Amino acid sequence: MSILKMPVRRTATRLAVALTAAGAAVVALPLAAQAHVEVQPGAVPGGDFSVVAFRVPNERDDASTTKLRVILPPKTPLGSVQTTAMPGWKVQTATRKLAKPIEMFGAKLDRVVSQVTWTATQGGVRPGQFQDFELSLGQLPKSGKLTFTAVQTYSGGEQVLWNEVSADGAAEPEHPAPTLEITAPAEEGSSATEQTSADSSNAQQSNVAASSTDDGGVPVLPTVLSSAALIVALGALALAWRRSRG
Repeated sequence: MSILKMPVRRTATRLAVALTAAGAAVVALPLAAQAHVEVQPGAVPGGDFSVVAFRVPNERDDASTTKLRVILPPKTPLGSVQTTAMPGWKVQTATRKLAKPIEMFGAKLDRVVSQVTWTATQGGVRPGQFQDFELSLGQLPKSGKLTFTAVQTYSGGEQVLWNEVSADGAAEPEHPAPTLEITAPAEEGSSATEQTSADSSNAQQSNVAASSTDDGGVPVLPTVLSSAALIVALGALALAWRRSRG
C-alpha cells in the first residue's frame, strides 16, 4: 500500500464520521425542540377567574390532530368552566355530580364541568403547527397547582395520553400532564408600576418566542443552530483535507 494513500484514507474516514455527526445534530436539535401539550400561561394568580389555553403541538409528520379532550382535576372542582367559539372546531362539555357541593358567590353547586372536548370540523392541527384551546376557569384556589389530563387524537386514530407526573427531582416524563401553577393573589394596593413592569417583561418574552418561530409553526432557532454546526464541521474537514494534501 502506498504511504501517500494512507493520509487520504484517514481524511476520508474523518470526513465520513464528521458528516455523520453533523447530520445527527441537524436531526436531533429540531426533535429536542418538540413541545408537549401544556397550559399557557403556566402560572396565574389564585382566588379569581383566569383564561388559560391548552397549547397542542402536532408531533406527527404524517397525520393531523383532530381531537383534544381535557379532563379537569377531579379533586379541585371548579364552579365555572367556559369555552369560546373556535372556527373549524366543535366543542362539547361533560359534567359530574359532586359528593359534597361547593359554594360560589353564595350559591351551592352540586354539579360541575368534568371535561371538555374539541373535535375538528375541518383539517385540524396539521404537521408542523400548533393550536391554542382556551378555557375560562374559576374560581381558582388561592395557591397550589392544577394538574389536568389531556388526550390528543390524530387523524389516523392514534391517541396520546398526557397524564404523567414526575416525582420531585426526577426527569420529566415522556408524556407530562399539563399543569397550571396557582400563585398567591396580589396584595391590595400593589403599585401600578410593579404591574406595568410585569406586563412589559411578559411582552418581551412573547416577542422572543415569536421571533423563534416562522409562519408555519416550525422552530427556527434549532434549524439555525444545526446549520451552524454543519458549517463548522465542513470547515474543519476542509482544513484537514488541505493538511493531508500538503
